[in-house]
Amino acid sequence: MRIAQVAVERTTLHFDKLYSYIVPQELCDAVQTGSIVLVPFGKSGRARVGLTVAVSECADAEKLKVILDAAPEHARLSSELLELARDLRATTFCTYYEAVKAVLPYGAQYKAVVKDGRPCLQKQLVRHCDTVYTVAEPMPLQKKLTKKQEAALELLRKAPRTAAEMEESGISRAVLNTLCKNGVLSKGTQDKTVRMYGDDWEQKPLPVLSPMQSDVYAQLAVLLENPPAAALLYGVTSSGKTAVFLRLIEKTLAMGRQALMLVPEISLTPQMVSRLKSAFGKRVAVQHSSLSHTERLLQWNQIQQGTADIVVGTRSAVFAPLERIGLIILDEEQEHTYHSENAPRFLAHDIAKQRAMKHKALFLAASATPSIESYYLAKQGRYHLAEMTQRYNQMPLPKVEMVDMRKELEQGNASGISQRLEQKLREHLSRGEQAILLLNRRGYKTVGMCTACGEVLKCPSCSVPMVYHKAQDCLLCHYCGKHISPVPAQCPKCGERVKYTGFGTQRVEEELAEKFPAARILRMDMDTTRKKNAHEEMLDAFARGEYDIMLGTQMVAKGLDFERVTLVGVLGIDQMLFSQGYKAFENVFSLVTQVVGRGGRSDRPGYAMIQTVEPNHPVLQMAALQDYHAFYESEIAFRKLNLYPPFCSICMIGFSGKDEQNVQLAARAMAEEIARLSASRYPELPLRVLGPAPMSIAMIQEKYRYKLTLKCRVGPRLREMLAGAIQAYEEKGWSSKATMFLDFYAQSDV
Repeated sequence: MRIAQVAVERTTLHFDKLYSYIVPQELCDAVQTGSIVLVPFGKSGRARVGLTVAVSECADAEKLKVILDAAPEHARLSSELLELARDLRATTFCTYYEAVKAVLPYGAQYKAVVKDGRPCLQKQLVRHCDTVYTVAEPMPLQKKLTKKQEAALELLRKAPRTAAEMEESGISRAVLNTLCKNGVLSKGTQDKTVRMYGDDWEQKPLPVLSPMQSDVYAQLAVLLENPPAAALLYGVTSSGKTAVFLRLIEKTLAMGRQALMLVPEISLTPQMVSRLKSAFGKRVAVQHSSLSHTERLLQWNQIQQGTADIVVGTRSAVFAPLERIGLIILDEEQEHTYHSENAPRFLAHDIAKQRAMKHKALFLAASATPSIESYYLAKQGRYHLAEMTQRYNQMPLPKVEMVDMRKELEQGNASGISQRLEQKLREHLSRGEQAILLLNRRGYKTVGMCTACGEVLKCPSCSVPMVYHKAQDCLLCHYCGKHISPVPAQCPKCGERVKYTGFGTQRVEEELAEKFPAARILRMDMDTTRKKNAHEEMLDAFARGEYDIMLGTQMVAKGLDFERVTLVGVLGIDQMLFSQGYKAFENVFSLVTQVVGRGGRSDRPGYAMIQTVEPNHPVLQMAALQDYHAFYESEIAFRKLNLYPPFCSICMIGFSGKDEQNVQLAARAMAEEIARLSASRYPELPLRVLGPAPMSIAMIQEKYRYKLTLKCRVGPRLREMLAGAIQAYEEKGWSSKATMFLDFYAQSDV
């Protein structure tokens, strides 16, 4: 008798284990390792979806329940994807099915339904079909055809067409059905297609490499031919890293292998897709979260069926079902968006390196501001280090000017735009040039405070100030989405007047419109890019010169390439400069360096202005000079002195719940379990436990949040110790008082 070991959906960590089920005779062929199945679960026997992790033979299985249904063979996880799901569970402490949902797009997943009175599996996404007509082979002896029938036959001799396409050409279904009845045409079905990014890309030759690019390409091509290998490409902004990527991809395809290209932001995807499609046409598939479920499934199917050799996308694209990977590129590799903040909490770097090793491929991380950890690995010889220290065609880096905002206030200017930046904007706009302004705060005014008692208007569900959004005329919480309208004018505590201060993108957009009434202003933030394809449409419009100024959050800071942009302004950077976390300075250096690099990327020189209350701050000074090496030496010394990555790993254990005291007690109980286990059974582990302490945002959606921070070395022994601590935590009932999660890659709250 065949027995399947099944991981079932909707389980907690405590109950997430393999359950044994009998494979019925009629499903023996369908149920294999990696199959999606439907099983009765628990005392009620309610149907749940599961993943078959293993199949074996067993003589005695009388007490076991029987599998109810199995998904088709094409829905089965490949051995590699199944291994990735297993590893995600083992390394991130998620459940099996959380791992499956990360690996498979929504449209390729299945759900339990009832049909004809019995439970069965159905795809989450039901695809609609088109009727497609083809000229019959062989053609029958033709009777005399009408003019419409002749026109239909003439069209279909060129290529098969759908009923909708024929109707657009004036051919009705009645005409087509008559031809089918007479054996002239044959009728079939196909999935409805969705037009994505267009198919009419103008094919362009690959760019000619400069001597510096050629040298770097030659270094990386050797690694590509002798895999597996890992490399870091450091190149200043506008040094031409993308041209090197394209040449490496071309070589990968010539070797009969496939390429995976990861970018950190959805806003960067359209430009990268454009370059890849122009070079490689229909061989490019796209994967990111802004695609509809249908679009993403169609692209996934294209990859799975082998008709796409190149995949470009954001973090989730790292799981694309490519079978002959030769090259994996992580562009802007330092970005925090490569880290998943929901279960499974993985880092795309790790998955990419794991897949590169399995496929004997080249893993290439690249950036103008590599993460301190990656550059350290390169300096230690763990990565091959390739560097491009000059801009393409010897173009100079933008000249950078610091604007002291304290002096602006002394002169009575409380605007978000300094007088000096206003002057430079007038100069550049008068020459028909474009500008990019970075302000990493959306909304109109960022804080509402009582003028009498000092009470700050905070979200009732979260411990953060609510932001005034003038366009919606409401106070909005950027964490839970709760809003208050009309906007309070009096303090809810004492009844005195509330004053709203600070500035976000909405307010700066309004100020720009007042100061430059003739200028065409494009605002890009989460509020304006919600609509489907908004990023693509806005960036295309800016590239065509339909706007003069692009104002946006950090989505406008990286990877964008516009020839007419000569002026860049950095607004409101001080909030990031003085924020919590060991990566604060690295994040500021990276963001400022990246956005300054958006200017002067053609034959016109670039100019950048940084507005700050600390114009002499060394991090800003090094970013202005784009001196990554000086920043690295300063930052690595700080990390070593204070024992931060790369000299240790940091694991955060988070706790949340409705009752603050219970959450705090649960965190303390876990800390005690870790201390007990590490002392008694794992004394060799280098481990330092900090906390419990409130998270930087102590409450979200009416749930209090505490954390333990572990400075440690991540490996099998640490994970084994933490698994034991979690088991004790669960057995003592703390999970009913506080939800717990582990994040081995925490950055934002430590």
